[in-house]
Amino acid sequence: MAQSGNVHGFSRTPPSASLFFMCNALLFPLIVAGSVALSAWLVGRQYGPHDFFLSVLAFLLANLILDEPRVSHRTGWKANVSDLTDICIRWLMVLCISLALLKIATLLQFYDRRMLSVWAALAPLGMWVAQLFLQSTIKGQPGETGGARRAVIVGVSDVGVRLETRLNSSPAFGTAVLGFFEDRSEDRVPANCRDRVLGKSCDLATYAAGHGVQVVYIAIPMSRQQRILDLLDSLRDSTVSVYFVPDLFVFDLIQARLDALGGIPLIAVCESPFYGARAIAKRFLDIAVASFLLLCSSPIFLLAAIGVKLTSKGPVLFRQARYGLDGQLISVYKFRSMRVAEDGAGTYKQVTRHDPRVTRFGNFLRRTSIDELPQLLNVLQGSMSIVGPRPHVIAVNEQYRRLIPGYMVRHKIRPGITGWAQVNGYRGGDDLESMTKRIECDLEYLRCWSLGLDIRIILRTVLLVINDQRAY
Repeated sequence: MAQSGNVHGFSRTPPSASLFFMCNALLFPLIVAGSVALSAWLVGRQYGPHDFFLSVLAFLLANLILDEPRVSHRTGWKANVSDLTDICIRWLMVLCISLALLKIATLLQFYDRRMLSVWAALAPLGMWVAQLFLQSTIKGQPGETGGARRAVIVGVSDVGVRLETRLNSSPAFGTAVLGFFEDRSEDRVPANCRDRVLGKSCDLATYAAGHGVQVVYIAIPMSRQQRILDLLDSLRDSTVSVYFVPDLFVFDLIQARLDALGGIPLIAVCESPFYGARAIAKRFLDIAVASFLLLCSSPIFLLAAIGVKLTSKGPVLFRQARYGLDGQLISVYKFRSMRVAEDGAGTYKQVTRHDPRVTRFGNFLRRTSIDELPQLLNVLQGSMSIVGPRPHVIAVNEQYRRLIPGYMVRHKIRPGITGWAQVNGYRGGDDLESMTKRIECDLEYLRCWSLGLDIRIILRTVLLVINDQRAY
């Protein structure tokens, strides 16, 4: 006889788990759209057709740009403030694009500024409160498996053990792993997992029917095809959900995700983080920040150009060929700070402290990073981004792409004026150890990219420019 989670032999997903997975994707877009009507009511304005249009527009943009609510084990006021800050950063992107589209469509005049101000403050607050409520609801599920779906894993493999750890460590997944099924002898199973082995794969169907198992994860190598087929055949007379877990941890995953091409399932092992709405959001941030910085720094831009022209012979701007997106050649602009113009295509000598090639005024430009300002033009042009892996000269690229595994993966996105490596202290230095650390940071940035991370890197760069001891 099945447990309470099984009615007449049919597995039933607990309401709490179903509610989480159903609400998770639409929660933020619904709050953003609904807060338009609430804002109109709060300022005493009748909710009309134009407000409905804004609700629809905001819902679509939020669905594209905002991530799902992030439920974690973090507690305390610092974690809550961090979550609110993250929501505000992502919400700002939705708000700015919404207002920009209304302005372009000449519809902004139909909206009350008080209502828009209330909406701008109310929406992120509503998302934050909803995330806290969702998090407390899921964490408050009773018992070890009370409100969670019951699951088992076939195969005590590395990926199987990792999967168990992930599922049991986060209530957000709404899944509790009861144990493993393994066909190998006990002496071949890791000692710390032996007490969680429930039986052999031939026992799984009977166990699933008697213990209300709702999900089966198959974590055995694909080479054991017949074993997998036999296992699937034994589960045909049940309603359990079956997932195959390929062991991709042997690869250095970069933005791994599932996709489909003409109905054929694909697994992305190494891919750019910027696709769909992410690419739009990244480009919008680049244009907004570059335009703002160019506007604010235009006097500095002019004075730097005059200083370069008066203190040494040669052009004001120096163009250097580097590798950009997908390894394509781009021209990177800088204020000329040296007496020579080394393109770096064949050979390149790293600039050192008190380098005689650097002019006196050029030394000031490099110490203050003002020499990098013209790269804002590269950003507006589309060949660079505000944040991304710093582009290396061609000679350095060709040298280290053969020495450092994964070196060229950094070119899957546009190079940046600043990056994760630079704010972590890996600016400059052309030895193998320094370059390896820099590449590790670049690849970590590709794995973990978010708009919030870009904002943090930009803010840390500002602080770094003020007191950078490694700039010369």
